Amino acid sequence: MQTRGKTNLWRPCLTESRHVRTGVFLPPHHGNDEDVSLCMQRDFELVQWLEYLGFSEVWMGEHHSGGMQIYGSPDLFIAAAAERTSRIRIGAGVISVPYHHPYMIADRMIQLDHQTRGRAMFGFGPGMLVSDAAMLGIAPEQQRARLVEGVDVIHRLVSGEVVTHDSEWFTLRDASMQLSPYSHPLPEMTVVTSRTPVGSRLAGRYNFGILTHGGGDVNASWALAEETGREFGNQLSRDNLRVVVSFHLAETREEAAKAVEFGLEPWMRYLEALNPASYADSRAKAGNDAAKLIALRGGLVGTPDDAVEFLERMWERTGPFGCLLMTGTNWMNFEATKRSYELMMRYVMPRFNKANRQRERSFDWVYENREAFSGANIAAINKAVASAGRP
Repeated sequence: MQTRGKTNLWRPCLTESRHVRTGVFLPPHHGNDEDVSLCMQRDFELVQWLEYLGFSEVWMGEHHSGGMQIYGSPDLFIAAAAERTSRIRIGAGVISVPYHHPYMIADRMIQLDHQTRGRAMFGFGPGMLVSDAAMLGIAPEQQRARLVEGVDVIHRLVSGEVVTHDSEWFTLRDASMQLSPYSHPLPEMTVVTSRTPVGSRLAGRYNFGILTHGGGDVNASWALAEETGREFGNQLSRDNLRVVVSFHLAETREEAAKAVEFGLEPWMRYLEALNPASYADSRAKAGNDAAKLIALRGGLVGTPDDAVEFLERMWERTGPFGCLLMTGTNWMNFEATKRSYELMMRYVMPRFNKANRQRERSFDWVYENREAFSGANIAAINKAVASAGRP
């Protein structure tokens, strides 16, 4: 297999096809030296480009501190991006449930479900940044308990129940939604799973999808979700399992590695601010080798050939999943970023999904019979010439 130089853009696919969707997960990361308004406009332009390329979905994160992840309201982003697109699905990835009154989350969900005609998706999490929680006076040990409590109330409200609920952080009195969802029976809802079992248990209990990192223990997360699902009479589908991986692709490994120099250092500094121990470990193991740094964190810098091999290994390790989400890291400049997504859709996913097997079979058939077909064609032409002008 070619791994250096220009990528090999054709290879026979002989096994059964897959149907893995492709999306992008945008935290997003924008350097603190950039104009915020232009960053936002570039993100909207990116969503339009992803739709053109055929990506199935894109997710936008919620963050309130640190400066690099600039969206505090993914639902506002969804509303604006939906007006600029017509097909791609757009998700809140994720709503930090402990930071909001659950009734207001449910109300905004249903409104967005109608505004987007069912294209909006809703992910739930406890809130990633401890700094966000600190500003709101929420202790880290409170976040996951509030997530569980809040998700239950949100699910009941969106399902049409009248809810009375007393909590240390919110109150409801005979509360109900005045609108039913546009989507039937409910809008698509997911949870994030990472280092605790909370997300998997929520997914099993409410038959939600799972959004998890490809470098983590996907099988353990999914097994716990399935086990919990059986307890509540739910049968989960791996089609709703989304695996997040950081990729940057270019025609050569050298080009890919060079491109990530654009934004890798600001991202590493941000990692150091969030998790000094993780930053120190990555630096100690990889130094300034960009491709190795990203590989240590479960990602890939390389060619489409490398990406196909990477995905095949991941598939063997994790088992089937329904959607591959590429992380929108902004390690590269905008043009290199768009090209990376284009290479993924043009050359990686068709091979990984084995979508061209019938085209390849047709080509092989024509090629194997080329002498016979060519001979028959020449004979037909000669006959036509010989009989020219005759009745």
